[in-house]
Amino acid sequence: TPTGFAANNAFLSALGSIASLTAQGRRPAKHEKIAIFSDALNHASIIDGLRLVERHQEADVFVYRHNDMKHLDELLSNCPADRKVVYTDSLFSMEGDFAPMLELVELRKKHGFLFVIDDAHTTLVCGKNGGGIAEVYGIEDQIDICIGTLSKATGCLGGFIACSNKWKKLVQGRGRPYIFTTATPLPIIAACYAAITVAKKEVWRREAVWNKVQEFSALTKFPATSPIVSLVVGTEQAALLASKHMLECGFHVTAIRPPAVAPDACRLRVTLTAAHTREDMKRLVAALSQCIPALQGESNHIAARL
Repeated sequence: TPTGFAANNAFLSALGSIASLTAQGRRPAKHEKIAIFSDALNHASIIDGLRLVERHQEADVFVYRHNDMKHLDELLSNCPADRKVVYTDSLFSMEGDFAPMLELVELRKKHGFLFVIDDAHTTLVCGKNGGGIAEVYGIEDQIDICIGTLSKATGCLGGFIACSNKWKKLVQGRGRPYIFTTATPLPIIAACYAAITVAKKEVWRREAVWNKVQEFSALTKFPATSPIVSLVVGTEQAALLASKHMLECGFHVTAIRPPAVAPDACRLRVTLTAAHTREDMKRLVAALSQCIPALQGESNHIAARL
């Protein structure tokens, strides 16, 4: 697909069509609809895709509290639908935290749902070979559909849906965002192939990324768990002022505001990469300690560690 956003939309479009196909021209009955369970903090591309299938009355959507497996279990247990799907980001783009994959796998065994993940932020970043979150836990055979982008760690453009041949044919035939789009140009495909080859061979790049995560945590005492560090500042104005301060200090750190986050949870979103140096990290932390409430109490300690 042209983007990771379109990949999620295309898959959900195809998924929703199953109810219409099996209903053979009539409106799907309640029990014939697919029940889709989505994490409350899933990416906007998933949310938009879910709204589309709801509008077409092809699926019933249930939103469970962020990473709350007890709530998800309750919703699954109380749902009479025969076809159930659980859809989650593996690494949440605005929070920087991971989905509880092993717990989700256990729920899959219990309820027999189709397990779909958006692996945009862990592809080439997590796992020995860059295989993403599934490789980390050795659960590749427990994930039915893996959706992602080629614009993050790959540094190119496009999206992908990793699935079986049967699902591939369904997406090709019913995934409107895939059908009605121009094919990816060959130079982009070649660049993606080259990037993936490099990422698989040069393991030190992944190691460097995770070293930066540990370094950031050590310098700030902030519990960073991924290369996405979400620093909440509060209001939209506070986030804009913090972003302006960071730019003046030489760092482009975007203010994240509604609709991406709640109005009172605006934040700076720091992305750590293998290219950042030790000196970059020191300067970054020093600048952040001057504008982030969660780090300001640590400013004297941070200065000492620098």
